[in-house]
Amino acid sequence: MENNSSYAVIDLGSNSFHMMIVQVVAGSVQVIGRVKRKVRLAAGLDADMNLSNEAMLRGWECLNLFAERLQDIPSQNLRIAGTATLRLAKNVDIFLKQAESILGQKIRVISGDEEANTIYKGVAYTSSSKQKRLVIDIGGASTELVAGEGDTPQICNSLNVGCVTFLDKYFPNGELSEQNFTNAIGAAELEIGKIRDLYKDFEWKEEVGASGTVQAIQEILMHQGHDEIITLPRLISIMQQAITYGSINRLNIPGLVQERRLVFPSGLAILIAIFRQLNLVGMTLAGGALREGLLYSMLPDLTKQNVRERTLNSVMTRYHVDSEHAKRVAELTINLANQVNSKWDMEQFDALDILRSAALVHEVGLQVAYKDQQIHASYLLANTNLPGFTEAQKNLLTALVRNHKEDIDQHSLSKQSSTSVLLACRLSRILRLAVILSLRRKDEVMPKVIVTVENEVLKLTLPDNWIGNNPLTEAELAQEASYQSAQGWQLVIE
Repeated sequence: MENNSSYAVIDLGSNSFHMMIVQVVAGSVQVIGRVKRKVRLAAGLDADMNLSNEAMLRGWECLNLFAERLQDIPSQNLRIAGTATLRLAKNVDIFLKQAESILGQKIRVISGDEEANTIYKGVAYTSSSKQKRLVIDIGGASTELVAGEGDTPQICNSLNVGCVTFLDKYFPNGELSEQNFTNAIGAAELEIGKIRDLYKDFEWKEEVGASGTVQAIQEILMHQGHDEIITLPRLISIMQQAITYGSINRLNIPGLVQERRLVFPSGLAILIAIFRQLNLVGMTLAGGALREGLLYSMLPDLTKQNVRERTLNSVMTRYHVDSEHAKRVAELTINLANQVNSKWDMEQFDALDILRSAALVHEVGLQVAYKDQQIHASYLLANTNLPGFTEAQKNLLTALVRNHKEDIDQHSLSKQSSTSVLLACRLSRILRLAVILSLRRKDEVMPKVIVTVENEVLKLTLPDNWIGNNPLTEAELAQEASYQSAQGWQLVIE
C-alpha cells in the first residue's frame, strides 16, 4: 500500500448517492472529500418496477458531479456499488449504461445479502468491539439486519422495507397521523416477523444502527438533553412529537436537521417495528456502514490491526507525540488504576482502555503550544475522526485529556454518557497523578508508588526520601492536592 494513495467509494443508494474519497495517512484512513446528493431513486419506481426517466436523470446529474473527482483516482482504488432500487428496477440496464459512460467505470449492483455483509464489515472495521452484535441499516428501499461477532457476519438478511418506498405508501401527502404511523409500523413488523426467528437464539450484546435514520434520532436525543442511547420509549416519544406537527412540511422537531426531514417519519416507523419485533433494548450509532465496508475491502492491511490501536498510533504519529513517554505515562496510569480498581470499580464501561488511550494522546496539544496544551489537545481530538471510539467514548477521552493538568474543568467531566460522572472524575484523578509522577520523562527515576482509596479520599505513598530528592515534583503534587481540594476531592501524599 503506497503512502497517501487516494481511494474512492461510491454508494448508489435508493435515497441518496454518496461519494467518499480518502487517503491513507500515518497508517490510518483520512477522509479528504465527501459528496452527497438526495437523488430519491426509489421514488421513481412505478408499479411495474421500472425506473422513471425523471429518477434516472436525477441519478445521472449527480454522477456528473462525481465524475470530476474520479479523474484523479486509480481505477483499482475505486469501488462503486448499486443497492436496493437498482436491484429491483427491471430497466436497470438503461440506467447503468449511461451511468457507466459518465463515470468511465463499471458499476456493481450488489445482492441484498452482499449489501448486508458489507455493511456489517463497515461497522466492524470502524469499531473496537469484538462482542456479538446486531447491526441495522435502514435504506431508501431496503433494510438490512445482520448478526455477527467480531469481524464476521453470521446471519444476514435484506428486506424490501425502506424509508423512501414507505414514505409515499404510508404517509400520503406527507400527513403525519397516528393512523399512518400505525399502518407503516404494522407493515414493517409483518416483513420483519418473517425472519425474526432466525435471530432469537443469537444473544447479541450490542445493538448498532448504521443508517441516517439512526443518526437523526441520536441527534434529536442529544439536542433534547438525553444521552445517545436509542430505546423504544424514546422512539415512541419522538413519534408523538412528530404527530403534533401534522405534516412533513411542518415537521420541526428540535434537533432534526432539515435535510433528513422528508424520509424521517417512515424511517422512524421502520425502526420502531424493528425494536418491537426483535425486542431491542438500546441502540447506538455505528462509525461505519456500506461505504466503509467497500473501502476496507481495498485496504486489507488495515483490517488486520486493532481499530482503536490503529487510530491511537495514527494520532500519535500525526501530531508527533513522544511515543516512548506516552507509553510510560500509560503504563503508570494503568498501574495506579489497577491498585484502586477493587474499590473504585474502574473496569466498567471499557473505562480502563479509554483511560489508557487518554494517557497515550494527552500530549497532542504540544503541537500547538505548551501553554494550555490540555485545551489544545482536547479540541484537536474532539475534531478528529477516531475510528474505534463511539461518540460517547470519544467524549470521555477528550474530557480526560482536557483535565490531565492544571485547573479541573468539571463541566467537561459532567457531560458523560458512556460512564458515570463519578467514574469520569476518578479516571481524571488517576491520569493527573500519572502525568505528574512522570515529570522527568525517564524510566529510571520513576518512583514505586502505592495508592489506596477510602471512599473518595485518595492516598499516595511514595518511597522514603523520594519527595526530598524531587522538590519540583513535590511542589507539583502539593499544587495537585489544591486543585483536587477545590473540587471537594481529598488527596493525601505521604
